[in-house]
Amino acid sequence: MKSLAVWTIKGGVGKTSAAVNLAHAAATDGLRTLLWDLDPQGAASFYLRIPPGMEGAVESITRKRTALADLVLPTEFDNLTILPADFAYRHLDLALDATKKPRKRFAAKLDGLADRHDLVILDCPPSVSLVSETVIKTVDAVLIPVIPSTLSMRTLHQVRVFISEQGRGADVLPFLSMVDLRKKMHNELGLACLADPAFLTVAIPSASVVEKMGITRAPVAATLPSQPAARAFTALWREIRERMEI
Repeated sequence: MKSLAVWTIKGGVGKTSAAVNLAHAAATDGLRTLLWDLDPQGAASFYLRIPPGMEGAVESITRKRTALADLVLPTEFDNLTILPADFAYRHLDLALDATKKPRKRFAAKLDGLADRHDLVILDCPPSVSLVSETVIKTVDAVLIPVIPSTLSMRTLHQVRVFISEQGRGADVLPFLSMVDLRKKMHNELGLACLADPAFLTVAIPSASVVEKMGITRAPVAATLPSQPAARAFTALWREIRERMEI
């Protein structure tokens, strides 16, 4: 089983929409895919029509004898399941810290999902915390959405430094998100990003169909598969799959 975290410390960059659409693309590709919504806001759960809130959500991660797999729910899409968000995740930092060995506990819980899943995608809260530190020390790769703008590039640098100092060898895979080629800055900074060999080459365009996921409550490819954004998410997933040898 492979594990990918979608994470950055800047909000509004398409993190959750990427997590949902990439999970759907992986499931469509035939992988038994689990989307783990670790963000207390629960947007990924909302997009997939799953009510947030799980009794014992935090305890399922921090207690040895609680099976995380028991909380996995099906979605309406083949091969795609979800661990829904819970507002109690706002206290997850404190609960992990109380375990004394948070990475070891989190890794054990993640390993416990391997029998039923080929891939786990974690939608992480946009913050620097013990949760994010634990996740980046555990997963196989961290996907970082980057808008080609000055502040987003600054955030990318901060995230890369944090992962290099706190991580344990996870691949760092930034990708361009919400790109508007009508903007000169997006064109110039986008080209600069793609000159970096670490960057994935597929860019996700700024598109109203992605914004409307809050209305359709479904991945873009499930409602409008011919749209450029839908094709971009599929292509991005295929590139990730090849890069990670999944």
